[in-house]
Amino acid sequence: MPQMNKGGKFIFGKSMIRENGTVQIPAQAMEEYQITSEKRVYLFTGSRSTGGFCVTRKGLLAPSKLGHILTENDSLQNYRSRPGEFIKYKGRSYCWAGISETGQISLTDEMLDFLQIQPGVQLLCIRSSDIAFTMGAKGPLLERAENYAGEIPAF
Repeated sequence: MPQMNKGGKFIFGKSMIRENGTVQIPAQAMEEYQITSEKRVYLFTGSRSTGGFCVTRKGLLAPSKLGHILTENDSLQNYRSRPGEFIKYKGRSYCWAGISETGQISLTDEMLDFLQIQPGVQLLCIRSSDIAFTMGAKGPLLERAENYAGEIPAF
């Protein structure tokens, strides 16, 4: 997968939000983050410039320096909140959702509205850190991807 410029962000691929709200996670991101291993993922709001959402799982988030997100939000940590119910915490909003063995996440209309995205939107799957990856919906990286001369896999 491309790194659109030297030292730039690594792109796993593009994924369209389907009419039924499903989003397919690119295979390389699924493998690198073992994102389907727990059958649940955490989603949290993306940056102002990239929008969309970030994806991680408990096994990556809990032992990290950001583990306090879970320890201070028991309903997230123990999946007691409703799937897709966003909880505000320190400037971002977090929820949990199921993920299929094949790497599909179903976004409800409520989740799509909260994230300000909709079916038909193309998301760019970007390596963010060793804890999470971003499914970006806007901004300079998406603009560069549109003009990228190489191939960016679509899922």
